[in-house]
Amino acid sequence: MKAIVVKDQTAGAAGMELVERPEPRPAINDVLVEVYAAGYVPTEIDWPSTWKDRAGQDRAPSILGHEFAGVVSALGYGTTGLSVGQRVFGISDWHRNGTLAEYVAVESRNLAPLPGDVDFTVGASLPISGLTAWQGLFDHGHLKSGQTVLAHGAAGAVGTMVTQLARETGAYVIGTGRAGDRQKALDFGAHEFLDLDNDSLEDLGAVDLVFDVIGGTIQERSAGLIRAGGTLVTVTGLADVRPKEGLAVDFVVESIPAQLVEIVQRVRDGRLQTNIGNIATLENAVAALNPIERRNGKTIITMRS
Repeated sequence: MKAIVVKDQTAGAAGMELVERPEPRPAINDVLVEVYAAGYVPTEIDWPSTWKDRAGQDRAPSILGHEFAGVVSALGYGTTGLSVGQRVFGISDWHRNGTLAEYVAVESRNLAPLPGDVDFTVGASLPISGLTAWQGLFDHGHLKSGQTVLAHGAAGAVGTMVTQLARETGAYVIGTGRAGDRQKALDFGAHEFLDLDNDSLEDLGAVDLVFDVIGGTIQERSAGLIRAGGTLVTVTGLADVRPKEGLAVDFVVESIPAQLVEIVQRVRDGRLQTNIGNIATLENAVAALNPIERRNGKTIITMRS
């Protein structure tokens, strides 16, 4: 099968290659999925799990990508709850070969059914971005109606999901980003937008929840905005400065099929829009995943029409 791999950590994303690899075999409780579309997170190239397995052994060349949509083509021993030919989507294990390939072996517990009226490209754009937003807002941030959310990177793949889900809950959403991100963030539902390069973050006043995808000094400055009892959630690791009277939570997204069902239902009924910036074929994936210009939306790689 064809797949996108990386072999040399020092080469970074520039070291991606399209190669032929053996088709994976499903283990116990696995399913083999014929991938129709897959997403990619740019920071994945720096994740330890891209280069080492759980035992700390070198796993390069590694197949990239961990979110996807496709069709079940085979079942591993003992696998129940799914059937051959079923449309599915979800997240593959961080330490196993990924989804930028024609086939991927995935634990069945990580998959949710993909409704027939949802395109594979849409399905592939939802798992990591949608679940990150959902879990940060609700599982870790315990968001309630009437609260104020500061969503960093509000025009990005995660940020647009954060904005829409928070607004649906009844929160007031302040999005941040660069000046050119303003209209996109507002189009996805932010009530206000703050230009991080030119506006003063400290002038915002107190907020109940900060959703951070940037880290560093932006996270540290945001910690001072958390009102008593509020929460800062991040996926970048915790900085040295924390909220004085609130919580700071760093988390890694988990594949929870019940939440995927909730997310895709919102797409079906129009409450949630995806943020797809570019769609490319597997043959053109290396160039598409190494764009010359900055992109906010998620790049989706299609394996089949």
